[in-house]
Amino acid sequence: MKILTGGQFRELDLFTIQNEPIASIDLMERASRSVADEILRRWPQAEQRIFVFAGPGGNGGDGLAVARMLAEAGRITTAYLFNVRGSLSPDCEQNRERLRQTPDATLIEVTSELVFPELQTDDIIIDALFGTGLSKPLSGGFALVAKRINQSRATIVSIDVPSGLMCEDNSFNDTQNIVRATLTLSLGQPKLAFFLAENQRFVGEVKMLDIGLSTDGLKTLKTYLWLTEKNEISSLIRRRPMFAHKGTMGHALLVSGSRGMAGASILAARAALRAGVGKLTIHIPHSCLDILQTAVPEAIVDIDIDANITTTAIETYVFQAVGIGPGIGLHSHTAAALKSFIMRHEGPLVLDADALNILAANTDWIASIPADSILTPHPAEFDRLAGHSRTTFERMNRARDFAVDHHLFVIIKGHFTQICTPTGDVLINPTGNPGMATAGCGDVLTGIITALLAQGYLPIEAAQIGVYLHGLAGDIAADELSEESVIASDIINFLPKAFKNIKD
Repeated sequence: MKILTGGQFRELDLFTIQNEPIASIDLMERASRSVADEILRRWPQAEQRIFVFAGPGGNGGDGLAVARMLAEAGRITTAYLFNVRGSLSPDCEQNRERLRQTPDATLIEVTSELVFPELQTDDIIIDALFGTGLSKPLSGGFALVAKRINQSRATIVSIDVPSGLMCEDNSFNDTQNIVRATLTLSLGQPKLAFFLAENQRFVGEVKMLDIGLSTDGLKTLKTYLWLTEKNEISSLIRRRPMFAHKGTMGHALLVSGSRGMAGASILAARAALRAGVGKLTIHIPHSCLDILQTAVPEAIVDIDIDANITTTAIETYVFQAVGIGPGIGLHSHTAAALKSFIMRHEGPLVLDADALNILAANTDWIASIPADSILTPHPAEFDRLAGHSRTTFERMNRARDFAVDHHLFVIIKGHFTQICTPTGDVLINPTGNPGMATAGCGDVLTGIITALLAQGYLPIEAAQIGVYLHGLAGDIAADELSEESVIASDIINFLPKAFKNIKD
């Protein structure tokens, strides 16, 4: 699914109006009906008071139309229209007149000072001050209104986007003047800001509403931002051949573990096997041997010459995929082995954890990483690689540039994991939950992606399927166990259900 910029939303609205064709006021009516129906469905109590705060533009027009529809449904509705400059958009003005003619609806037009209503905990505020067209931080009276809304204990529902929040970059926004929604009802397509960690406190729960925007118009809009959908992953997962055997389903190598960190190796190995790889070899120091042979009997073990750390880069030509990093530590001999793997391996690598930390201390090696390799840093690991970022938005753009410059795939792990590709696209993953904030979760992802790569999936496919499956298994685990109780091995245990969920 495409993620559009604020400017592109206006283009899509205009295309829909011109080509459906439909009058702009009727498109606003359609959008407002979707919002009103959702509010009535969620809060059916007739005695609950609803206060609409509407700005002078299109978002305000939506709010006034919603106020009318709620009043017509018998709800106690008061709308505050902010018209301090005496200039409303045509559709907003038309909805003002419609609301004036609606029985039992109260309209208060604010032209100077606002007498803010006394709000109660069970009241509902509908925020329709400003939508996607906002280009600068809220200030003056509108900033004060946003602050007063946030100070209330009422439920806050924002139409399309919380007022004051930019659709993309909020690095220089005044965060004190952004409405903090309980629920955001997004019209048409999702906004990038919804997927950035620093904005979660503003958007609350997000519900997408289909308002019938032109699919033909959507096809014409160019974007580098995409939200991965389940049907896309389903179409990528291949049916295993009837005569498949372990030799045809790929042989993967995991370079992982060190004394005291055998667990990371076990998690990555078990995940790789659950993700369908035909054969798996694990290169480990001798101190990890007994526990690996016991915990993962299906795997082949290759022993390093050192008892406690990885010091030797073995030949990799027999492997279809190589994953390096979980639990290997930062010893200089391990770093030398990593460098040798990077220089000698001819295909894409999967690099995670300590492999990335070693690279951060030896950034001149990055240029030698094989093209289309997959790096899976969490935000702090990526900051060590490429420099500190103040916001998720800044880090995403830095990771995108990094991926293009080095022809790599960079997966920034977290809620709404971002996959930055060598072509400049950013794929945002919708699966996963806070229960996955647990040690070893990244090791599991490394194993899954390495296994998919070994089975012949292209790097972009392995990254996208792996991230989606990993998050979905975590969601199933959280649903059955609770978010608080999820541990990394649960994600592995629920991988079979994740595969079945996608294939079904």
